[in-house]
Amino acid sequence: VPAVALAQGDKPAAPPAMGPEMEAMMKAASPGEHHKPLQRYVGDWTYTTKMWMAPDKPAMDSSGTMHAEPILGGRYIQSVYKGDFMGQPFEGRSTEGYDNVGKQYVGSWVDNAGTGIMSSTGTCEAACKVFNMTGDMLDPMSGQKMTTKSVVTWSDDNHFRMEMFMVDPKSGQSMKTMEL
Repeated sequence: VPAVALAQGDKPAAPPAMGPEMEAMMKAASPGEHHKPLQRYVGDWTYTTKMWMAPDKPAMDSSGTMHAEPILGGRYIQSVYKGDFMGQPFEGRSTEGYDNVGKQYVGSWVDNAGTGIMSSTGTCEAACKVFNMTGDMLDPMSGQKMTTKSVVTWSDDNHFRMEMFMVDPKSGQSMKTMEL
């Protein structure tokens, strides 16, 4: 496209007025009040974990670190977990945010103990001191879809507990599988 020179004294054309569709897109893309509670994850943390493989089995303990930072203009928090599990190096990554259009919290999880991506959605309760998220993942033993629930409870600005529950696709029973 050839450049058009402006004559002396001419003003460039004003940008087109933003229509309602563009205003809705801009609003949907902007971080807001619901994104603020996620900021408390930002920083460097240490953790201990208990994990249960079956209700009648003892918990396995592990520990590690987590580094969380805002990404993409504060729309999401990305966390990197590093530690050990069953004597092996462990690394996991979560991305959490708030979907303005869907009006719910959203999250994803990947780690080096599997090849799937777990996604979840949920709410924030009690002045956003409790996050409840539910999702689905494939059970590595059976290959069947398994429902998960995680509950993150903040006791203060420096301490939180995450509990993970899964519903066994065979029995339909819920069991606590992890506490971090």
